[in-house]
Amino acid sequence: MAKELNISESTIRRDINELDRQGKLKKVHGGAVSRDFVLTAETTDVAQRKKKNVEQKDSIAKYAASLIEDTDFVYIDAGTTTERMIDYLAGSEATYVTNGLPHASKLMENGLKVYLIGGELRPSTEATVGARAVESVGRYNFTKCFMGANGIDADKGFSTPHIDEAAIKEAAMRRSFTTYVLADNSKFGMVSSVTFAAIDEATIITDYLEDDRYNKYTEIKQVENIKD
Repeated sequence: MAKELNISESTIRRDINELDRQGKLKKVHGGAVSRDFVLTAETTDVAQRKKKNVEQKDSIAKYAASLIEDTDFVYIDAGTTTERMIDYLAGSEATYVTNGLPHASKLMENGLKVYLIGGELRPSTEATVGARAVESVGRYNFTKCFMGANGIDADKGFSTPHIDEAAIKEAAMRRSFTTYVLADNSKFGMVSSVTFAAIDEATIITDYLEDDRYNKYTEIKQVENIKD
């Protein structure tokens, strides 16, 4: 930017800082990006992600769990928000399928009927992935599917950092009658490496969404506005 505009780098840095303060762009290492399009990559493990936005995730998970009926055949995606759903499923007679190792263990401990998808176990997400996992999911017909996402963008859709995890998410959604994506408001406007579905392919359950333009593209359930 300094070369193109023929001004000093220190001036560019000051301008970027001021535009970031005004909310017109987002300062990142080595430069800046639009606040409407932020490319993100997974940099934390499961234990760290569980500590982020805890209250928001809990509210989202509680509402999502309330949507499950005893006759449902449910797919629960690996992820920290989807895992919280299990705390609210006590006594459920639905059948569950998941590729999340901690999810399967927790469902079993709660006395619920669960099938764990086979495949390669990814340590960073504690999820089974790969061709074997995709093939296994393809044999099921789900009534409801609950997914996680690293990014939600009007144009780029729902995205995740890993190609193999995107493949199993996409496969599960294709086999489900209804799909819900569980995401706190920090995921909106974020874009990760691989898109696994268009934004209109799922209902979004979130905590609070200030930017109402997403309502033009799909149904959005805001738990902040949902009364018991």
